[in-house]
Amino acid sequence: MGFLTEVRWSPYVVGAGIGVLSWLTFLLSDKAIGCSTAFSRTSGMLGRLFRGRDRIESNPYYRQFPPVIDWEWMLVLGIFIGALLSALLSGDLDPRWVPPAWEARFGGAVLPRLAVSFGGGILVGLGARWAGGCTSGHGISGTLQLTLSSWIMAVFIFLGGIAAAMLIHGAPQSGGM
Repeated sequence: MGFLTEVRWSPYVVGAGIGVLSWLTFLLSDKAIGCSTAFSRTSGMLGRLFRGRDRIESNPYYRQFPPVIDWEWMLVLGIFIGALLSALLSGDLDPRWVPPAWEARFGGAVLPRLAVSFGGGILVGLGARWAGGCTSGHGISGTLQLTLSSWIMAVFIFLGGIAAAMLIHGAPQSGGM
């Protein structure tokens, strides 16, 4: 069990594990892995708490995606708990508000970092709902099923990741090897 204390796991082992999880998910629930619907369900649960049950249950969106705790919701909770346990077991927990890469590029102020993180989270959530799935729904389950829309989304996720890395870390320097 020493691998549990590793800071970085083999991407091949992790990829194989996600593949097995995908197979089990299809076998046991006849559904693909996805996480974004869990966040929509959570917003419905919060809406029910603050706006009342009738307003949420009469909403056409929440009739299609009822605000309940289901297996996807538990998957998101498990991802959070697993990431926390991994960071604790590996000794890699770093509870900083501003990561070093961000601080080097944009400074150490907490409020701008939180604002960008919050705004980015909203955009990712809107994009996931607009695209009909998130990176796990399209990037894992959809590509596994050879769905064209998922492959297109995966290409744009990588392009977006490259653009974000260039924004945070700067453009790569030209030069020979």
